[in-house]
Amino acid sequence: MRTSLVIATFVAVILFVWFLFEGSAVTEEGIISKEDSIIMQMRLSSSAFEHNASIPVKYTCDGEKVTNPPLSISGVPAEAKTLALIMDDPDVPKQLRPDGVFDHWVLFNIPPATQEIPEGGGTGTPGANTAGGSAYVGPCPPSQYEPSEHRYIFKLYALDAVLNIEPGAAKKEVLEAMQNHILAEAELIGRYRRQ
Repeated sequence: MRTSLVIATFVAVILFVWFLFEGSAVTEEGIISKEDSIIMQMRLSSSAFEHNASIPVKYTCDGEKVTNPPLSISGVPAEAKTLALIMDDPDVPKQLRPDGVFDHWVLFNIPPATQEIPEGGGTGTPGANTAGGSAYVGPCPPSQYEPSEHRYIFKLYALDAVLNIEPGAAKKEVLEAMQNHILAEAELIGRYRRQ
């Protein structure tokens, strides 16, 4: 009797899993559908720091030569025509900036086959940062204000279109041009407190 109950429960679980994925199999890479296509979630990561961990000094204003951290990209949808990357700090004291945000890095029209943005290297078309330039600006939270540790959000977008905007476009213009063209998003957060 007990054996029959265990077998019945096992069969029910198997049927539930099969119904849930409609005959698909789950792997470490994603979900393999009946047609054997792999659905992968787009990811953005860095070999320099883990998600939600501290950004090393060399990539900040406290480093000897400020340079962007290396970034790795995976799982870009096949339909993507371009990628866009925006890095900003949403923890800026309101006394310094009323909107509370500083844009550190804006890149758009990045080729969709891009798998890595190397340390100290960019790709695609540079947009404008809040400082008025178009290069990467390292984290530099002012220690005399709270919070003393800021979050730096790297956000990657897969788009179904090439953005028809000029080099040096501000983040707002890039976001407006991306409307209705976003296929997928990925996020990497780093943190930094002045040394």
